[in-house]
Amino acid sequence: MTAVLSAPDTTGHETVDTPVIDSTHHRYPAIPGLAPVVGADVSVPLAHGGTTRYVNLDYAASAPALSSVAAAVAVGLGEYASVHRGAGHLSQVTTARYEAARDTVRRFVRGRVDDTVVFTRNTTDAINLAAHITPGDVVVLDIEHHANLLPWCAPRDGRNRARIVRTCDTIEDTLVALEAELASAPAALLAVTAASNVTGEVLPITRLASIAHRHGARILVDAAQLVAHRPVSVVSHGIDYLAFSGHKAYAPFGAGVLIGRTDWFDAADPYLAGGGATADVDLSPHAGGVTWHTGAARHEAGSPNVLGAVSIAAACEALADLGPEAIGLHELRLAQRLDSGLAAIPGVVPLRIFADSTDRVGIAGFTVDGIAPRVVAEYLSAQHGIGVRDGRFCAHPLLERLGHPAGAVRASFGAGTTSDDIDRLLEALRALTEHAPIDHALTEQTIRPKSNEG
Repeated sequence: MTAVLSAPDTTGHETVDTPVIDSTHHRYPAIPGLAPVVGADVSVPLAHGGTTRYVNLDYAASAPALSSVAAAVAVGLGEYASVHRGAGHLSQVTTARYEAARDTVRRFVRGRVDDTVVFTRNTTDAINLAAHITPGDVVVLDIEHHANLLPWCAPRDGRNRARIVRTCDTIEDTLVALEAELASAPAALLAVTAASNVTGEVLPITRLASIAHRHGARILVDAAQLVAHRPVSVVSHGIDYLAFSGHKAYAPFGAGVLIGRTDWFDAADPYLAGGGATADVDLSPHAGGVTWHTGAARHEAGSPNVLGAVSIAAACEALADLGPEAIGLHELRLAQRLDSGLAAIPGVVPLRIFADSTDRVGIAGFTVDGIAPRVVAEYLSAQHGIGVRDGRFCAHPLLERLGHPAGAVRASFGAGTTSDDIDRLLEALRALTEHAPIDHALTEQTIRPKSNEG
């Protein structure tokens, strides 16, 4: 696997045809899915009667499980037993499978051989663990997902240790602003999101790591929206800590990962106090009390999510087998098709953070003039069987900054997405805008209570 974090290189590949559906509805060359996913043929009911194949364009929230991941989980479930400390054969098999998952994850993200790999519930939990072990101030941008913003803002030692930097209109100016903040006073950590969950824009992680290290800080990368779309190398990119979720990387069962340098993990008190984190407990008078483990066990008290870890490891292996070049080219072709199609629909306005960004993962945020994001999403679902996300995407300051405090719409895609999925979205949006303003009956029919996401 290449260790370069950059836009897909299409050199040597066929030119991607302009993905516009013309007035005669002629479709340009089809783009098949890159890998089979669970639920690809699910049918859903339509408001006007009948059913249709569900089009899942909400990968950025939770990607469907790859079929190969589901198969690996089925094997693990068939041999599932208690993990750690069990003498029985299946307990030993389950424990070996769980511990092997750590090495699979470490190799997938090109971690250092001595990095600690802790399984968590999700990215949010992983970053809260990172906040727990980080010993000083943290520099963070104001456009972050709440998972990489709020944990740093929680008071510690009687003060807020988050130093929030206002994002500039360009990536280059933002890097300058971050460096100025890091140079102004010592900080323990720079925490950044590698790819925006609102626009998909990718930041230059290697350059950010260099800036942090130049000023004596470490760097944590929220890679929740990156690991399934781009190659990541902890070593080559200079990353100290990396967090991501299985459910955004084609792995179900609610598990996440925090991987990074061991010293902060071992110096901090256990994230949770309980069984599994302890080497010895002696409460007798004049005894030593509790002796805690070092390494991952120190922060994984209680019975772990074995199937979650197995599913993440299987997803890492499947993504490695697909190859970053194939994944990048697939998403590039779909993004070009989607972008060209959206640009041809009057009233559809794409979201963008930086004027100089040149790469993004399979995410497209947009608004439709005169139509509330919730109405757009409900219309697409009820009338066309298309699933997208609407709201503020757990990134309220960013949506405010972009001029959409009420939210936007997000279409996101990945390995299971086809050109037919993209074309159906474009046709549905064209139909929506051609009939705008939506009549009262349609609005009443398609709106349900407001999403509670973020």
